[in-house]
Amino acid sequence: MTSLTARQRNASANLGLAVALVAAVTASLTLGTVTVPPGALLDVLAGGGDAVHQFVIRELRLPRVLAGALTGAAFALAGCMMQTVARNRLATPGIIGIDNAATAFAVASVVGTGIAVAPSTMALTGAAAATALAFGLAGANGTRGYRFIIAGLGIGAIAGAITQVMLSRVAIDAANAAFPWTVGSLNARSETAVQVLAIGLAVGYGLAIALGPALTTLQFSDPVAINLGTRLKRIRALSLACAVLMTGLAVAVAGPVGMVALLAPELARALSRAGKVPLTASALAGAAFMVAADLVGRLALAPLELPVGLVTAIAGSPYLIWILVKPSTRSLS
Repeated sequence: MTSLTARQRNASANLGLAVALVAAVTASLTLGTVTVPPGALLDVLAGGGDAVHQFVIRELRLPRVLAGALTGAAFALAGCMMQTVARNRLATPGIIGIDNAATAFAVASVVGTGIAVAPSTMALTGAAAATALAFGLAGANGTRGYRFIIAGLGIGAIAGAITQVMLSRVAIDAANAAFPWTVGSLNARSETAVQVLAIGLAVGYGLAIALGPALTTLQFSDPVAINLGTRLKRIRALSLACAVLMTGLAVAVAGPVGMVALLAPELARALSRAGKVPLTASALAGAAFMVAADLVGRLALAPLELPVGLVTAIAGSPYLIWILVKPSTRSLS
């Protein structure tokens, strides 16, 4: 009965978050400078509708919503896996510098520094380099303890400074082209980068689900996890590789969107049963949060638009402060 109840709670959490995602997507597609009634939205999605609504939905809003949902899910899933591996709620790609490093490498490919490589490839390279460097600086503790977090903060600060130096030394047009990667925005999304992210997210999600049972054992101490048959080094390496993959590809689409990787897993854990890593719930929560934040950014000061990264930072910063002031005793699993 307990197991059934736990499964029902997880299913209910996933269903509730899926409904929230559908609601956010519907609102984002219908609301804006041009309001599209729900009936007209259904007509457009079915292949009909008038020309204005077809253009607004198919050309402007639907690609943006798709990019937002994919990047939100990728950031959140990466955050959930990193928090679990490090056993630390602050161990997210944004806080430990992976986002900023991926951004620096992506910007380098955009501003014409002589590196003719696609932003997705460069962002992945930057994310992997930051992770490896953070590991090296953390020493024998690996991902455990706050040394890993502090090393990541330093790497992120350096990467952010390098990005600003690159932008200050190029022509204004090149700097403007790279600007969305510095603030977190869905405006400059590349169709190719979104397609690559979709493939990467599918691969990453499949790997995360396969690693789920082993990740659950990481809530225990290392000796207990080993006695349960978990190959710690292998599981941690695969989990970090998966997180780096999804973070790098998401940054290549939207830039460093902060707090999604922190807030979404926390919400997923609050709704799901304890003792299980809420991978699916985290991805759904991240997608819904990202789409909703982008909608707020579009409507709050219309016709001016706030970058989605600014909206998520405003929403998530108070919660980050609360975590620092009042640490939770709740398990990360």
